[in-house]
Amino acid sequence: MARIAGVDLPENKRVDIGLTYIFGIGRSNVRQVIKEANVDGAKRVKDLTEEEINKLQKSIEQFKVEGDLRQEIEQNIKRLEEIGSYRGIRHRKGLPARGQRTRSNARTKRGKRKTVGTVRKEIVAKTGGEAKS
Repeated sequence: MARIAGVDLPENKRVDIGLTYIFGIGRSNVRQVIKEANVDGAKRVKDLTEEEINKLQKSIEQFKVEGDLRQEIEQNIKRLEEIGSYRGIRHRKGLPARGQRTRSNARTKRGKRKTVGTVRKEIVAKTGGEAKS
């Protein structure tokens, strides 16, 4: 089993797909890594030799991946929140930070619907309160 940057790569995947399991390495970075390491991207991960795995590790070291990258992203968000920027406030409130509409969408960010509004006349009549108009 190939282990690169603290991640076990799936054995039956091609190398170019398997490397994307590393946080911070996408398809475009994979092409660069494979070219630099001089490894065939169509080869399966289980067929890699120790030498090829070492070459891939060396070429991935130039990128910030996994824990370091997650930590940097977390620090960036924390900085935005501390300086009180619009994006920081949106992060703090758990709302979309990149300009998406929230009136009708953004359900995954905002959570389950909560009805907010006026009280129905029947309910007011039962409780004996006054209806808002």
